[in-house]
Amino acid sequence: MKILAVDTTAAAASVALCEDGFLCGEYYVNIKQTHSQTIMPMAVSLLKSCGVEIKDIGLIAVSAGPGSFTGVRIGVAAAKGLALPFNIPCASVSSLEALATNLIGTNAVICSVMDARRNQFYNAIFENVGDKLNRLTPDRAIAFTELEKEISDIVLSGKRLILVGDGAKICYNNLNGRTNAEIAPFNLRFAHASSVAAVGAKLYNAGKTISAEELIPFYLRLPQAERELKRRKGFDV
Repeated sequence: MKILAVDTTAAAASVALCEDGFLCGEYYVNIKQTHSQTIMPMAVSLLKSCGVEIKDIGLIAVSAGPGSFTGVRIGVAAAKGLALPFNIPCASVSSLEALATNLIGTNAVICSVMDARRNQFYNAIFENVGDKLNRLTPDRAIAFTELEKEISDIVLSGKRLILVGDGAKICYNNLNGRTNAEIAPFNLRFAHASSVAAVGAKLYNAGKTISAEELIPFYLRLPQAERELKRRKGFDV
């Protein structure tokens, strides 16, 4: 089965085409161009380069969040636009799980961290054993002080811990050498659509696909405009 995967949840944008566990091709740019201008041309160009038509795709996998509010919306909208004309099933993938999938084979605890601003990170923690990725926490928005304690406890238990994601360097610098946490190398640190495809394949095999109509963004937090509106109305956000 051919899987087309999309990720626009952070500064990088990528699309990948996989078939039966084989990566046919992947386009990746991390130059802070507007995702709305790049993602669809990238998808069309990748399919053309691989000699594949959209009607040949059996699954569209997309990082549905958390991440940049605008980026998440663009990725989900692109996936819906590609899937709807041919009723292609979709896989709604956690961007944090996709990041952790970059580090399969490390046999480490993997701490996925995305910069959520406002002194918070979008975070989830996983443990990799062989080719398995076991989730230790749900996807969440967490303050650095709370996350630092969890990281310290894991490292003190004797386990190797690797930070991955666009918040990895910020988190690592904030730790300031207080733990032996590692940071993923740059080629594995950021989101890749090929990892989104790998998670999408697992969801497909588990019967957890959805229709394009059911596909929605996963934010974790309210968008800034909604937060500001609630503040003006006196709500604590």
